[in-house]
Amino acid sequence: MKLVLACLTAAALCAPPAWADYLVPTRTIRAKAVVNAEDLALKKGEILGALSEPSEVIGMEARVALYAGRPLRAGDIGPPAIVERNDLVTLIFRQGGLSIAAEGRALGRGAAGEAVRVMNLSSRTTVTGRIAQDGSVEVN
Repeated sequence: MKLVLACLTAAALCAPPAWADYLVPTRTIRAKAVVNAEDLALKKGEILGALSEPSEVIGMEARVALYAGRPLRAGDIGPPAIVERNDLVTLIFRQGGLSIAAEGRALGRGAAGEAVRVMNLSSRTTVTGRIAQDGSVEVN
């Protein structure tokens, strides 16, 4: 059994590399810009960790500057931010049947589901909450 595993491992290590398509930007895309279909091209090659599916990238926001011809990686993109720094947002606290809403100012930016710090404008205290799909911030 060990001999069979050793042979299979050796065959896998000596196998020729698999060539696949990977995505590259066709132009430099600034951080915080949304990626469109015309911004992407497919190249053939072997790049570990590079994205290869355009549907995973189109409509996402560049987290860092993306340079033309360089492979796109999962950490380079993310969902578009719906709350920007200094935006006025609604803070919502829910517990059981109780729901309290207050006005706040975002101290950071983020997409739905991400954590963001917000200053409550009434009490001037800073709280952290999760951004909801509608742009409000839910505080626990």
